[in-house]
Amino acid sequence: MNIKQYLDEQRVDYKVYPHREETDASRTAAALHVPGRNLAKTVLLRADRGFRYIVAVLPATARLDLNRVREAFGGAEIRLATELEVTERSPRCEAGTLTPFGSQIQAETIADASLAEHADLFFIGDCHRECIRLNFRDFCRLEHPLVLPIAQVGASPPAGPRASAGCSWN
Repeated sequence: MNIKQYLDEQRVDYKVYPHREETDASRTAAALHVPGRNLAKTVLLRADRGFRYIVAVLPATARLDLNRVREAFGGAEIRLATELEVTERSPRCEAGTLTPFGSQIQAETIADASLAEHADLFFIGDCHRECIRLNFRDFCRLEHPLVLPIAQVGASPPAGPRASAGCSWN
């Protein structure tokens, strides 16, 4: 099942925006005419030596603060997952994409509190060439993420193609 099928099954309103593939989330946001702070990126984290996984959802313009995530999970060992782990957790995803719905890939979900400041959440869809707009309250109702400040304040994200979110899953 892909994201759109999941959202249809849940009877949630959303909109898909096709766009050209970009090299990073900031350029994707510009192509969509959306502020970068409104476009979410997802990061897969490995907790407790891989015995559990966490999907972190944060603004594309932010960097993840691993110390804040560790604190949120009671001091658990938290590391960035490898590209291989991302592929293994979401084998039907286009390379470099990851769903913000951790529950659909047997992972917990944590979302940066700044995303709640906006009515809508934008994230890369099933491939690098589409973006999905979803009401943030609907996202929370479906996913029940832990919503806390997990972004580094005043930090810029590294350049590169790793700032995308969304995928298909089984």
